This record gives sequence, structure tokens and C-alpha cells, in this order.
Amino acid sequence: MAATQTDGRPTSPDAALARLMEGNVRYAEGRMQSQNLPAARDGLAAGQAPFAAVIRCADSRVAPEIVFDQSLGDLFVCGVAGNIPTPEIVASLEYAVAVLGTKLIVVMGHASCGAVGAAMEHRHDSGALPGTLPALIDQIIARCTANADPTAPDALEKAIACNARQGIDELMQGSRIIAEAVEAGSLRVVAGVQDLQSGRFTLVD
Repeated sequence: MAATQTDGRPTSPDAALARLMEGNVRYAEGRMQSQNLPAARDGLAAGQAPFAAVIRCADSRVAPEIVFDQSLGDLFVCGVAGNIPTPEIVASLEYAVAVLGTKLIVVMGHASCGAVGAAMEHRHDSGALPGTLPALIDQIIARCTANADPTAPDALEKAIACNARQGIDELMQGSRIIAEAVEAGSLRVVAGVQDLQSGRFTLVD
């Protein structure tokens, strides 16, 4: 479905990021404004033009529309445990950028991430995990936890931030569409971590 109505939506990557961060402040302070009224359904059914896309963890405590105080149709959200840019998610984001005109991609990590925690715990033996989990966890291990010191008090926090930050590199290296849009200035890719207690989302370098 092609992009449709864009009235009132950010028209630049910086404006898109500012809108998300302003919404996160409202969420953290309990001043949420977003609405999803029945009157908006006809417009939503006609098409979408999300101004930002988010790779979120599958964790049930992470909901970008709520955390960034945005309405339905504003965000193009892809979810997978550990917010890993899998090939399927990269392809989905390429659609958001090339077809829907998305201005911003956010790799959204979060505190107390179970996937990153599992990577820390099983960094020398991911095969002990059930089912196909090792295939996912191994990606996090390779990125950020293979040589981590799990006894350090901030080990998990650093690994979570690293995992989100590495998502930027993987998107830029794995997608010509995304890399060219960034180079052209029509797209920005950022990463950050949500603190579950305060609700605050903080960008990471």
C-alpha cells in the first residue's frame, strides 16, 4: 500500500526524531496526547504514511506507540527478540523508506532485555537454549557479549546499548536503499534504550 496523507507529519529526519523524543517526554511525565478515535479509521483504512520506523524488541513491556505517544499510522513497527535487524526486518524497513516515505529508523533497545541477558549468560554455550533460540542469540553474542565480563555491575546495561548501536551498522551495511537514503539526507538511523522504570528513551552514540 503506497503512502497517502502526510498532513501534519514531520517532513525531515530531524523533525521526526524531535517529535518522537517530545512524545517520550510526555509519556514519562504522564501527559500523553495521542488519540485513536473511530473517526480516524477511514483515513487509516485508505493507506499509511508513517513518519518513523522502529525495530523493537518483542518484549511485552515495549510498545513504541505508547512510549513515544504516537497514534496509529504514525509508526512502522517491526518486532523481534533482541531488536535484531534480521533479513525480513531489513526488507520491511526498506519498504517503509522506499514506498512509504519514512524519515527516521529507530533501533529500540530496552533495560532488562531478556534476549541480551540470555546472550550474556550463554555466550559460551548458546546451544543449551531451547529450539531455534541459539540462531538468534548467537547474533547478539557476536555483536556485543562474546568477550564481556558478566560480573561487571553495568555489564548488561552496556551490552544492551551496544546491541542497539550495532543495529545501525547492520542496517547501513545490509541495505543499499537505507544507506543511500541516509547519504541523500532523506533518512536518519538512530539507536537508543528505554528505561522501563522511568519510561525514558535515551539515544546512544
